[in-house]
Amino acid sequence: MTDASNQMTREGYNQLTEELNYRSGEKRKEIGERLKEAISYGDISENSEYDAAKEAQAENEDRIKEIEATLRTAQVVDEEEGLEEGTVQTGRYVAIRDVKYDEIMVYQIVGNTEADPFKGKLSNMSLVGQHLIGHKEGEELDFEVPEGMAKYQILKVSNEKLDEADFQ
Repeated sequence: MTDASNQMTREGYNQLTEELNYRSGEKRKEIGERLKEAISYGDISENSEYDAAKEAQAENEDRIKEIEATLRTAQVVDEEEGLEEGTVQTGRYVAIRDVKYDEIMVYQIVGNTEADPFKGKLSNMSLVGQHLIGHKEGEELDFEVPEGMAKYQILKVSNEKLDEADFQ
């Protein structure tokens, strides 16, 4: 099994690449213009516009470095390849039922940098994500969580987006 610590979907990789291009191009230019304007006001020692622009510049450069490091080590996962169909892996969509609460949830399993559970993107490195990886439709999983034991049933695994309403 490959190291899942920096796996990403193609969509996530492309989004980060777009953000990098924006931050290293247009955003850098905007901040540079703000700095020029702030410097034109004179004494920079008591110039709040200058301080704000310098802070924005530092934050932007830090984010650029972070994105570059992430992209440099990224492993883009092709959800069409790898494990057999019906098996949970990064990039695939999964519908699961929380047996304890009889609640259905649909997620796309994504890399850690893409995770946003409120948008249906569950990290492959999260507690639930780690336990789902490699399992198949129909399987039930029991594992320990901070609140006790969790029990999930995998209802469907797909390369295509799933609709939660189809499982209600």
